[in-house]
Amino acid sequence: MTGRLILAGVLLLARAAYCDTGDEGARLVQAFVTDIVTLQGRFEQSLLDANGAVIEVTSGTLRIQRPGRFRWSYTEPYSQVLVADGLNVWSYDADLAQVTVKPQKQALASTPALLLGGSKDALDQFTNEGNFLEDGTTWVRLSPKNTESGFLRVELGFVNDTLSHMVFFDNLGQTTRITLYDVVVNEPIEQEYFQFEVPADVDVVGSPAVATATVP
Repeated sequence: MTGRLILAGVLLLARAAYCDTGDEGARLVQAFVTDIVTLQGRFEQSLLDANGAVIEVTSGTLRIQRPGRFRWSYTEPYSQVLVADGLNVWSYDADLAQVTVKPQKQALASTPALLLGGSKDALDQFTNEGNFLEDGTTWVRLSPKNTESGFLRVELGFVNDTLSHMVFFDNLGQTTRITLYDVVVNEPIEQEYFQFEVPADVDVVGSPAVATATVP
């Protein structure tokens, strides 16, 4: 995901000390993946470099419908849209007048986005490293089984059984921290949010996958 508050190295080390292997984290993640069909709300997202310095802060709205559909709309400080329609992932940068498209299966494999919008077996691609409690938030630490995914680990934070925070640690030493607000789950979402039409007069980078017709 593009568009990457502050979580310094000392705090990360402190988190590791509280990590355990209890069942609470496994229960929370399993319930999130299996019981949540739709999720929508607002988010604030921060990208930190390897030294813990904030590179950028963005915000917007998200909508998720399982399996395989989501829409991240960045509104501040720039306009950008990321749409997964079940077959392809579309990224539209209005300032650059450019659309990037990738087949969804390839683009999301073993990434944090798979946990958010994937099917019920998404957890099969991750190892549960344990959970810890911090300031009323139950954090669950997961690591991708695919070492080439680009991510070292993912931490999901739950408050009152609701996903409220996400932290992604990538292989470049950067950290992406996301806080969710006004979260609503399992309410209908209009399907137009998960459809993407390429605007006129923009460059398209990449080749979309094409749906295969089924034989009766």
